[in-house]
Amino acid sequence: MTLETTGYVTVVQDPDGLPDGWSDVGAVALVCRERRVKGQKNEGTGHYYITRLRVSAAVLAGYIRNHWGIENGLHWVLDVAFREDDSRARTGHAGANLGMLRRVAVSLLKRAKTKGSIKTRRMKAGWDDNYLLQVIPGITAQ
Repeated sequence: MTLETTGYVTVVQDPDGLPDGWSDVGAVALVCRERRVKGQKNEGTGHYYITRLRVSAAVLAGYIRNHWGIENGLHWVLDVAFREDDSRARTGHAGANLGMLRRVAVSLLKRAKTKGSIKTRRMKAGWDDNYLLQVIPGITAQ
């Protein structure tokens, strides 16, 4: 498979015609991306960003990339350690509720002062009640 992604960022500094109360807006940006996979139809997307910053397109593109790097890192952990993509919770708010619990668990496991990956720490917390009590602050053994 051959994958190619191209894109560009267009920034309008101090845009005109914004609603009252939007005086803090420094720039509006449009990020356009095109994804090409050999043998498949090309896909194009456009995403708008509003910021107080008055920076160049290159600087803003870097901020956007860094944000998505952090976001994608969290999703990778959720999928690897919790197999979130395999979840079949579809009724009512079950998916959102379980997703929130997974994120809380990742946060607690990251704070744990032990070695090992999040997946390893999760398994250890499931097997060892004493370790689980260390991971969850404010809980004591009975």
